[in-house]
Amino acid sequence: MISETNTNISLAEVQQTVDTWIKSVGVRYFSPLTNMAVLTEEVGEVARIMARIHGDQSTKEGEVLDLADELADVLWVVAAIANQNGVNLADAFVNSFAKKSRRDATRHRDNPKLKS
Repeated sequence: MISETNTNISLAEVQQTVDTWIKSVGVRYFSPLTNMAVLTEEVGEVARIMARIHGDQSTKEGEVLDLADELADVLWVVAAIANQNGVNLADAFVNSFAKKSRRDATRHRDNPKLKS
C-alpha cells in the first residue's frame, strides 16, 4: 500500500495504485487520446518549470515551481497509459536499459560534443 511515508515503491506498485485509484475515485480511465493529451500537458508543466529554473525565463508573480509534483504527475499519466495498453513498466524499463547499454556502450564516451 502506498502512503505518504512509504516512498520506496516499485513501478508495479505505482501502476497498481494508479489503476485502483482510477477505478474507484476516478470512475474510469480517460480515453487513450485524452491521456496522451494530459501527458503532453504535464510534460509542458515540467518544461515551464525547467525554463524558469535553468533557462532565461523569470517566474511570474505568485507562480509556484514544484518540479517534483509535476514529475509525479507525468509518472501518474505514464502509468495510466501503460495500464490501458497492458505494458508492465518495470519490464519495459529493464528492456530499455539493456537496449541502451548495448547500443550506446561507447557512443557517448566517443562523442566529441560531450567532451569538455
